[in-house]
Amino acid sequence: MEFFIKVIIYIHAFFGGLGLFSGLASMYFRKGRSRHRNTGHIFSVSMIISSSLSLIIAVLPNHQNAFLFLIALFTIYMIIAGNRALTFKNSDKIEADLFDRIVSTSMLIASLIMMIFGVFKIDRIEEALLYFFFAAFGLFLSINDFRNFKRFKKEKLGWLKSHIGRMVGALIASFTAFIITGLQLNEVIYWISPTIVGTIIIIYWSNKVEKRKFYRRQL
Repeated sequence: MEFFIKVIIYIHAFFGGLGLFSGLASMYFRKGRSRHRNTGHIFSVSMIISSSLSLIIAVLPNHQNAFLFLIALFTIYMIIAGNRALTFKNSDKIEADLFDRIVSTSMLIASLIMMIFGVFKIDRIEEALLYFFFAAFGLFLSINDFRNFKRFKKEKLGWLKSHIGRMVGALIASFTAFIITGLQLNEVIYWISPTIVGTIIIIYWSNKVEKRKFYRRQL
């Protein structure tokens, strides 16, 4: 059994590393070009595989880890939501379809469950804070999805801002997982700091999109 678990962990680590490097490459390459799309596709596939394996590893005997399970859920959600945002680039799609709503609703429900777990862990304040932090982040993202669904047909570049936010968010999650599992840094600050830095990056790129400078130059 342990040999089987090690094999899964090695495969998970390989695709996690591939996703991390391809994600950084995708951010570096000019948006809208083939290299950006190709590395973005590698990033998406790699992180879906790595995160799916994380869901398995995190519940196996002697490897239970609730927080890595949550990180994996967040990563899968953000990869799917980030790629679904691209479907709104086509002017023929003016509203969210059933799959879009299922993805966001699933994240909303998962965030509410995290909040409940945080309440039950309140006697262990550090653990409870992590649950509350990720629950609040998940609620913000999923609720924002539903707001965006109404704005996409009115805001020409809404899909692009949503895509950037979700894909950078997935990259944040991969960095967090690397710091916690790869570097074995388990303090709360190491869980939260990548999210803070990533949020600043998201705000920066969103502002560039808002000013239309980025869109005109790169797409």
